[in-house]
Amino acid sequence: MSATLSPDEVLKTRGVSRSLEAYVVAAVFARNSRVCAFAMGDGSIHISGPDAWTRVEAHDGGVLSLAADLSGGWLSGGDDGRFLRIGLDGSVTELANYGMKWVENVAAGPDGKGGVLACSVGKYIHVFDAKGQKLKSLEHPSSVTGIAFDAKGKRIAASHYNGASVWFVASKSDNPRRLEWKGSHTGVAMHPEGESVVTAMQENSLHGWRLADTQHMRMTGYPSKTRALGFTRNGKWLATSGADSIVLWPFFGGGPMGKPPTELAGGDDITCTLVACHPSHEAVAAGFADGMVIVADINSARILPVTAGGEGPISALGWNADGTLLAFGTETGFAAIVDFSKK
Repeated sequence: MSATLSPDEVLKTRGVSRSLEAYVVAAVFARNSRVCAFAMGDGSIHISGPDAWTRVEAHDGGVLSLAADLSGGWLSGGDDGRFLRIGLDGSVTELANYGMKWVENVAAGPDGKGGVLACSVGKYIHVFDAKGQKLKSLEHPSSVTGIAFDAKGKRIAASHYNGASVWFVASKSDNPRRLEWKGSHTGVAMHPEGESVVTAMQENSLHGWRLADTQHMRMTGYPSKTRALGFTRNGKWLATSGADSIVLWPFFGGGPMGKPPTELAGGDDITCTLVACHPSHEAVAAGFADGMVIVADINSARILPVTAGGEGPISALGWNADGTLLAFGTETGFAAIVDFSKK
């Protein structure tokens, strides 16, 4: 950290911010775009613009999940049971309505032929084609708590009670691979190459499975629950929240089993609430319970402060596709976008 750089210098000189007056659930950039959407606890979605931000009245209740759509814009799920497509212009299209059941997770596979959309409702994942037409429903033993596609979009993983399930999206038989481990699994990440699946657990730990041989991987020692986990661009590291630092587990050289994690930006007893891996560099952004946001270079361990915080715990964090923009939001409704491109 530079001794001459104030903690808020990057936000002040390279950022724009707004007070959106509700809990920020998610901050997601549209694909290949500099436009960001902020999903809110009051059901609205705010779309960033060069001059003004557009407020979209999307859900009757809170937004529970937000993801970048395949064709630009976003997908959202709410506690009103609606699975929506939000256009870049703020248009709202209902893809499905599940009544009183919550749409807790939404996701889209990578761009390209055969790309699919997904949402989870109770113990089902509903799969749609890129146009929004329903393809199938995938049933799980209990409520789905997280979903993740692999990098090619061929498989989708789901976390649920007592483990995880991995499905081939295009399979006609729809027989999943069940990955079992007793307990409550609350979120899931899939290795970019499809080599491993890792879940966050209620017991302040992570559990993983190496898919080649179903080898179990236990990652413990967290003082609080891990809300965010994600692999770096090449799958070398798994970045996680849940401690007073960014915890990085090595997925190389036989790791993570038998290897200690690397910890960055810790030591202040302030919980890291969210992490977001950079899309093209070995770097990770992190948000903390005091509102601080930093970007850490994994190889050099250098830390760049983005903001010192003070606006409430970080509740949303995300990069755009080329890693030049970082968006974040807080529980109190503060939202910002920081531009890291050369000026």
